[in-house]
Amino acid sequence: MPTMLNMRSRRGSLQEPRRRIISFARRFGLAGCGWILLSGCSPVQALFASPTPTPTETPTSTATPTHTATPTQTLTPTVTLTPTITLTPTPTATFTVTPTATFDFPDVTVLMPSHCRYGPTTAYLHAGDFYPGDRGLMWNRNYDASWYWVKWEKQPWPCWISASVVEVDGDPFSVVEYTSQLPWSELYGPPSWVKADRQGDEVIVTWAKVDMTLDDDRGYFLRARLCRNGYLYEVTVATNNTSYPFHDEQNCSSPSSGSVRAVEKHGYTEPVNIPWP
Repeated sequence: MPTMLNMRSRRGSLQEPRRRIISFARRFGLAGCGWILLSGCSPVQALFASPTPTPTETPTSTATPTHTATPTQTLTPTVTLTPTITLTPTPTATFTVTPTATFDFPDVTVLMPSHCRYGPTTAYLHAGDFYPGDRGLMWNRNYDASWYWVKWEKQPWPCWISASVVEVDGDPFSVVEYTSQLPWSELYGPPSWVKADRQGDEVIVTWAKVDMTLDDDRGYFLRARLCRNGYLYEVTVATNNTSYPFHDEQNCSSPSSGSVRAVEKHGYTEPVNIPWP
């Protein structure tokens, strides 16, 4: 006979599964079947039955055509070679000098003993002595080529010589007319006064005497522009006196004029203008 202890033990072991089933039924909403758990309640049996797997619709994936991007053509950069510019020096134009014919001054040869002077008349001071065979180049001439301004081979300074005493190889009119400068005196001054008196077509010019040593004294030099036949022309005069008469008509469109200088062997004083009447 089972003892009381054994019966309690069995009851306890039977009640433990029941409690678990009831707890399970409560959890899943089957509390109404709890009292018939052992009497074969269908829902409960269903719980403990091996579940028949419910077919789950497994979606068949339909392949959606994926647009495959056509690869964009990747351009391979073309290397363009940039030429290295080598600067070529710009040629500088070289001017070719076209030789110009050198002017050939007329040659002058002295024919007889002659004096060369500081101006184109015998009124000017002596500037050199020349003899037959002496040579030079004609640089210039006076207005009518009656005197030549010549640079001589034997003398460093040019001077004037008369056309009547030389021979010329060339054309005297190929050179230009020229008026040379006079050498200046540093020893003496000009006349202190000058006056002029007219008597018809004659003008008498008078001036103060300039005292010089006998060795230096070369008199006086007058240059005047005089009227004749309606035209003015230039005259030069050398004199040892202190007065000089000029023939000067009065029918020219421009007035006559003149000047006086004292002369010593080294040169000329400054000019003093004549108060022409």
